[in-house]
Parts: sequence; C-alpha cells; structure tokens
Amino acid sequence: MRIDALSGTSLLYNLRFRAILYQVVAVGSVVLLGLYLFSNVSEKLAEQNVATGFGFLDREAGFVISQTIIDYKPSDTYARALLAGIVNTVWVSAWGVVLATIIGLFVGIARLSRNPLLAFLAFLYVEAFRNVPLLLYLFLWYALIVTSLPSVREAWEILPHVFLSNSGLNVPSLEWTDAHTAILIALVAGGGLATLVHRRATAERIRTGNERTTWPLTTTVLLAPPLLTFLLIQPDMVLSFPEKGRFRLTGGAQLSPEFTALLIGLALSASAGIAEVVRSGILSVHKGQREAARALGMRDGLTMRLVVLPQALRVIIPPLTSSYLSLFKNSSLAIAIGYPDLVMVSNTTMNQTGQAIEGIAIFMLVYLGLSISISMFMNWYNSRVALKER
Repeated sequence: MRIDALSGTSLLYNLRFRAILYQVVAVGSVVLLGLYLFSNVSEKLAEQNVATGFGFLDREAGFVISQTIIDYKPSDTYARALLAGIVNTVWVSAWGVVLATIIGLFVGIARLSRNPLLAFLAFLYVEAFRNVPLLLYLFLWYALIVTSLPSVREAWEILPHVFLSNSGLNVPSLEWTDAHTAILIALVAGGGLATLVHRRATAERIRTGNERTTWPLTTTVLLAPPLLTFLLIQPDMVLSFPEKGRFRLTGGAQLSPEFTALLIGLALSASAGIAEVVRSGILSVHKGQREAARALGMRDGLTMRLVVLPQALRVIIPPLTSSYLSLFKNSSLAIAIGYPDLVMVSNTTMNQTGQAIEGIAIFMLVYLGLSISISMFMNWYNSRVALKER
C-alpha cells in the first residue's frame, strides 16, 4: 500500500502527466458544459413546440442555388444544399490561397528591391490593402464588374471564345466525366509516387556520391499512372465553347461577377499580409548568405530561389498559416455580394426550417474542421522545412 501511495504521489509531480491531466479535465469540462446547454436548450424549445435535431437534412430543400461546383437541384435534400455551399466556400478559398501566395511572394520580394520605384509601389500596395476593410473592397470590385463592363449583348471577346461582360467571364470548358476524375486521381497518385522515388533517389545519390540526375526517373513515375489510365479508359475530350447569342452567352464555363469579386478581394487582401510575412522571412536570412552566393557567381534571382527562400521558410510558414486561416474565414463575407457560400445556404436553410441552432452549429463545425485541417497540414510542412541540427 505504501509503494502504491508513493508511486501515485510521484506521478502527480510528473510534468507530462499533469499536462495531460489538465487537458483531459479541461476538454471534459467543456464537453459537459456543451451537453448541459444543448439539453437545456432542447428542453426549452420542446416546451414551445419548436422542432430540434438534424432530421431536416433529409427533407427536400426546394430552393435554387445560383452557382454550384457539384450537381444540385431544388428537389435535392438540405444536406445536398449544404454540401454545395461547403464546396463553393472551399473552391473560392482554395483559389484565393493560391493567388494570394503568388502575389504576396512577388510583392514581398519587390519591397526589398534595390529599385526605389518598385519598392515604393510595393509599399503602397501593402498599405492600401492592409488598412482598408475587406468588405469595402468586395463592394468595390463587385460594383466595378457590374457597372463598368458591357452588357451580355455587347460582351468583349478578349480572346477567341473568351467573353467578358457584366455577367462575368465566359471561357471554354471541358465536359467533365467520371473518366476524367479517374485520370485526375491517377495523376495525384503519380505525384505521391514520384515524391517518394525522388526522396529515395536523392538519399541514395548523397550516400554514394553519385552526381547522376534523378529527374528522368521522377518524371516517368509521375506521368506513367495518368497516361496508362488515359490509354485504358480513353475518355471523350469534348470542349464546350462560349457563343454569343441574341440575349445571352451559351456554352463554356462562366465565372460569375460574385465569384470574381470575392476571389479578387480575398486574394488581394491576403496577399498584402503575405507580402509582409515574406519580407520578414527574407530579412531573417543573414546577408552573408547572399554574399557567399554572389561570390560563387550566382545571379540575384538564382540566389533568392536556391539560397535565401529555402532558409526563410522556417520564419515564413508559421505566420503564413494564420494568413491562410484568415482567408478561409473571411470567405464568409461572400453573403454581402450574393455568392452562395456555406453561410448563405445555411441562412436560407434556417429561414425555411426555423432550426437556427442546428444551422449555426453546422457551419461552425465546418469552419472549425477547415481551420484544424489547414493548421495540421501547415504544421506538418513546417516540420519538414525546419532547420535541424546535424
């Protein structure tokens, strides 16, 4: 008995055990509080004959969503409508992340340029987009698209079969089928295999001192799965081209004014913050690294790409995660210009069903899940690029 008592006491002095214990107690307290509140609210709503629960998800939605990435009809369920809103949110946010990262990278480098005019213009860009609320820019871009561009009848053909008007941008599109999805999956699988092969080949080359390049093998592994899938399935490559009619444009794919304004607003606003993150990361690299690269005869562009940026990533990645999270959450402002994202679809669902608590809980959980997923991926990537002592 004395030994057990002593071991239990020593366990309480173990920092790792106490940290885990505190976290378990904190999470358990939050869960119990949430269950109590849910039970209390359900009881009060039942007393007022207000329906509760998520059974409404199986009922017919009955409303139109103006633009969706996945197939959706008003006869589909509320669950399908919410899924369409989630996909719309992820779609515009993902493209916003890509554009914001590219623009922010170039603007951040331009801020450190030895050309004073370029550095000053980059400074103005950052200050303009960081110090004005995103909602105002969304209104601005949407108003410019709707009021400044010509009507559909007078749409500008900026490229062959590419039309620009106040109804959006119409471009040629591929008629997507399940066969194309299979090829895309094969391409992703090939990318994973190519990454593994490249790492193993690089490690072997370092171990043996062999200077032979590995890109032919990596490229072959990358392209083999999609090419074999293409040859086996042989999908129809049918392109749909926009055509100007009397009253509207038919065919092709359309980027609506709402989508375009939201994408531009999210990308430009986030890129200003990313530019500052990139600038701080570059400044964290000692100038001796650049001087050593120049002494070896490397040009400035090559020095930045091969020497400076890889070392700056350890400083850039953590705050970059915060920028990505903010971009995804700021996409909820889409409701202000009529883009049918998750919040807009949820609001319509709550208005029709009267079940506001469930609707709010759904899109809170979705945003929480997206934020956690992004954080986990960025933390994993940060651990991959972090400098490690030899």
